[in-house]
Amino acid sequence: MKKRPKEPPEPMERYDTIRKYIIALLEEYTLSAKDISTYVRIPEKDVCDHLAHIKKTINKGNLHLLVQHAQCKKCGFLFKKRDRLTRPSKCPICHSSLIQTPLFSIRIVH
Repeated sequence: MKKRPKEPPEPMERYDTIRKYIIALLEEYTLSAKDISTYVRIPEKDVCDHLAHIKKTINKGNLHLLVQHAQCKKCGFLFKKRDRLTRPSKCPICHSSLIQTPLFSIRIVH
């Protein structure tokens, strides 16, 4: 039986909305949709919907959502032309399902 820690954990910093929390995370880190879902505590499917909305709204200013494209781990095919933010299921070249998930970050672009 594990003992409880002597000090309570630090409370999570509060944000107005989930999207603002995701933006704050991506301004500091480069994360996958699964990582974001873990931090924000929402299903991974919902993360892609939030990212699509974030992409539309922040690209109007000087912030931009950068996407490191998914890549096949077997043959190295890079999914450059893919507009969807979800992970592809199979490689169109070798039909492998070993796909590195896309990574997301937010940067200031002048």
